[in-house]
Amino acid sequence: MAFSNEMYQAFEAVVGKRNIARDLGIRETYRCAAAQSSAHYGPYNHRTPMPEAVLLPGSTEEVKNIVRLCNKYDVKFKASSTFWSAMGFITDDNGVQLDMRRMRSIEIDEKNMIAIVEPYAIGAVVQAEAMKVGLTLNVPGVGCSSSPLASTAGWVGFGPTSISMGCASENMLGAEWVLPNGEVLRTGSLGAGSGWFCGEGPGPSTRAILRGFQGSTGSLGVCTKMAIRLHPWPGPTHIPSRGVVPAYKADLPDNFKAYTLCFKTWDDYAKGLSLLHEAEILFLGHRQFNMFGRDIKTAMLKILTDPDGQLAEIPEYTADPELKKINDDMKIEIQVIIAGVTRRDTDYKEKVLDTVLEMSGGWKNQFMLEKDMMDYVLLYLIRLGHKNLNYALCGAYEGNYGLSGNMFVSAKVMEEAAALKRKWELEHTHIAAHGGDSDMGSISIIGGGGPTGWEYFTNFDAHDKASIKGTADFFNETQRWMTEKGLGVDMGHWNQDLRREDGYGFTQEQHDEMYVKLPQPLVTVYQYKVREIINPKHLCGSYYRTLTPSKYKG
Repeated sequence: MAFSNEMYQAFEAVVGKRNIARDLGIRETYRCAAAQSSAHYGPYNHRTPMPEAVLLPGSTEEVKNIVRLCNKYDVKFKASSTFWSAMGFITDDNGVQLDMRRMRSIEIDEKNMIAIVEPYAIGAVVQAEAMKVGLTLNVPGVGCSSSPLASTAGWVGFGPTSISMGCASENMLGAEWVLPNGEVLRTGSLGAGSGWFCGEGPGPSTRAILRGFQGSTGSLGVCTKMAIRLHPWPGPTHIPSRGVVPAYKADLPDNFKAYTLCFKTWDDYAKGLSLLHEAEILFLGHRQFNMFGRDIKTAMLKILTDPDGQLAEIPEYTADPELKKINDDMKIEIQVIIAGVTRRDTDYKEKVLDTVLEMSGGWKNQFMLEKDMMDYVLLYLIRLGHKNLNYALCGAYEGNYGLSGNMFVSAKVMEEAAALKRKWELEHTHIAAHGGDSDMGSISIIGGGGPTGWEYFTNFDAHDKASIKGTADFFNETQRWMTEKGLGVDMGHWNQDLRREDGYGFTQEQHDEMYVKLPQPLVTVYQYKVREIINPKHLCGSYYRTLTPSKYKG
């Protein structure tokens, strides 16, 4: 059915004239160049479909009424908050895009240590409000300009502080959820009229359906409000800072310490990290600055901590013998932060950290102990507000390899992975050449330690066809390598079964052809049955992996 004036007027009656548009210029801005989406499709001929209209709902009631109209008219829909990647955009023609920016309320429940947030309450603001009462939240790796609700309801949601605070699936409590059929489900204790404090009961225990571990990427309706667990913040009511853009530094009390821990071998690295998991002393752990590449990370840190620093200074800094020595010292490293509640607690954590380094053959890099550098790292990693730097080299990046999981397995192949990337850097001009090893990521993706969350940053030019194609060729090569090693799917291919190269979603028939070949296809059969109950018209796109039960031959 074509999107008619009658349909437009019905949607307009829900949100008001100021909060709906079908102007061509506005609709065009709600298309995504799928060059960074864990599927690596470039912007040339690979854009997401144009929505028939863009709506800005202002309440759960408005979202519910929009979804009911979509069911009435068989119109596809997708809600997104900060539009980080292609996952937040519609997958088919005859669809409407919900932009959730009007819904941004934050309520901090200090007593129960929870934040009740709407979709457009970004992490930076939630963190600032929580700190006023001695609390904070796990900011996911995507950064503080993203929506905690979106990452908690929709996508993975681990970050540097997951070692002490857990990932999104561990922090999700009660939720208000508009199902794809237009019903409103209040989950956990909220569904029993008992408040927001619990995600599993005494009301409906549907957390595993709403997000599971990875998240449903907005393919099961719209989460309009959620309670997220907060955690103790042993610092002031805000993060005091000094300096000028972009080289701000934190002026935190001395119970906060940021260290760069270095190791001689990857086996030592894995041993050191496992000991830190067991010791439970870290506030935060993340291999951050290696994203710039093994050869230039120290040069980049010099530039970024100087308000007058320029990228043009990279050759000068990399040629400096003293900086090269520092860079070599940080070949295998990770940044950690300890935060003591008392002086005695801080001293204890310092001693344990020193013991871990002694046991694993590690050391603290002296360059990173300089006050300006330590204070820069504290602000960078606690706030996680420098995500623009992901794009500093070449203007675009995509994560690949994704050597997460058992770090003892990953550690044994890290140099081989780096060597393969370095070979490609030197033989081709499609990706940035910065030392092969550009691996970064969190010390743990679950609370208390365990599997890691690693990815290699591959920088490319998103507006150059040869660079896009060359990056795709490189990802195909790394996928062959990962398959050979039994390491699973390359991160640059994670979502290639969810959106086609032409920017559209897959049909059920196409998904059936893929998922019937899975080692464990019953998972997708189960998800098909879930979807048929709450989304029988399949209105929310193809980011939910489903296999038609009759196709399963087990």
